[in-house]
Amino acid sequence: MLSKRSSVDVHALHRQEFTISEIARRTGHGRKTIRSYLRGDREPGKRKSTVPDPFDPFTEYVAARLIEDPHLWAVTLLDELRPLGFEGSYQTLTRQIRERSLRPACQACAHVTKRPNAVIEHPPGEETQFDWLELPDAPEHWGYPTKKAFLLVGSLAHSGVWRAALAPSMDLPHLLAAMTAVLGLLGGLTRAWRFDRMRTVLDPATGDLIPMFSAFAKHHGVQVVACRPRSGNRKGVVEKNNHTAGQRWWRTLAEETRATQAQASIEMFADRQDGHRREGESGTTTAREMFAAERLRPLPSRAFPVVVTEQRTASRQALINWRGNRYSVPPELAAATVTIHQRPGADSIDITTAAGAVVARHQLAQPGLGITRRTDQHVTALETIAMASAPPGRPHRRKERFPPGTTALAAARALTGPPAPTATVISLAAYEQAAKNRNTLT
Repeated sequence: MLSKRSSVDVHALHRQEFTISEIARRTGHGRKTIRSYLRGDREPGKRKSTVPDPFDPFTEYVAARLIEDPHLWAVTLLDELRPLGFEGSYQTLTRQIRERSLRPACQACAHVTKRPNAVIEHPPGEETQFDWLELPDAPEHWGYPTKKAFLLVGSLAHSGVWRAALAPSMDLPHLLAAMTAVLGLLGGLTRAWRFDRMRTVLDPATGDLIPMFSAFAKHHGVQVVACRPRSGNRKGVVEKNNHTAGQRWWRTLAEETRATQAQASIEMFADRQDGHRREGESGTTTAREMFAAERLRPLPSRAFPVVVTEQRTASRQALINWRGNRYSVPPELAAATVTIHQRPGADSIDITTAAGAVVARHQLAQPGLGITRRTDQHVTALETIAMASAPPGRPHRRKERFPPGTTALAAARALTGPPAPTATVISLAAYEQAAKNRNTLT
């Protein structure tokens, strides 16, 4: 085996027109060895194996399968190789695929990530980009139905100014409510809104707008632009702001922060980001300075009539948890599923049954305070039902003594029956015989 330094010497001597025999004499290696390294048959620093490689018989099959499916899992390939006689481990298979470069690059996927990107112009007041940011591990006291929160981020494409609104869900009513809040924070409307192909905006079957979202866009007088399928890189402004919000704000948010405090916190954080310096067409500037050039149209005088609905299951005390507080329902609905309705900006919520009948209306408490709101009618009805369903008498204690009573003892006697009488017969014959024997011995 030649080291890399010896290989350099051999190639240098060969370039100087030394013969193979002279190179072998000078370096102390055989002529066949020198000739194989010069032809490139052997690689410097790697000793040629004297035993056949057990993976060689499977190389052709593995290469063919990975050409057919470049994303085929190695563990799936291992399942196919076992019946063919391959006895190596999963680590051996992956090492051989890597060292032999058997997995080709997928051209279809390379088109998405490695294609050249064109520079997209964003005139002032032209476009607002919207996107959801999923926030895992939301505080439990927020009262969200799952352990996730969602942040709708809206970014002005020209200046990069962005604002965000928290939501417990990504469904259509929460999207419209969050968009209303974000548009109010931005202070106006651009000519168009840009989204990816989310189901709450576009019908996946027809590719057309959802009817309610279409009415929402008409109410604001804007156009809706959806990114083309498999052609991303159209929402770079909002995606970068999503990354900033997730890494610099959400990761450091304290556990005891209430939902309202978190909303105020993200608004303050986004406002601070407006002052950061960035590279613009006219040199170094800030998003706040570029925002002055945005020609935003005013918002409609009336908000779009949207109702946010969420389902909850009532407890045995006829209470539901919502946004960190508890609200009462009629006791007949204990352990039943009810629906909460709220209009954005309203100070009350309506609670309905599965059939849609309104059974309760409560004034909203500040989210996250742990307040319980009960009506007098619900309290009276719950006490009445609880007292009526209570068992008569005193409940039994855990260590109370209950010996068998008269009825139990009579039943026991019937099972066992009366004991059979036993007669005792005393015979004096044995004593008489013992007395006779005693007199005889005397």
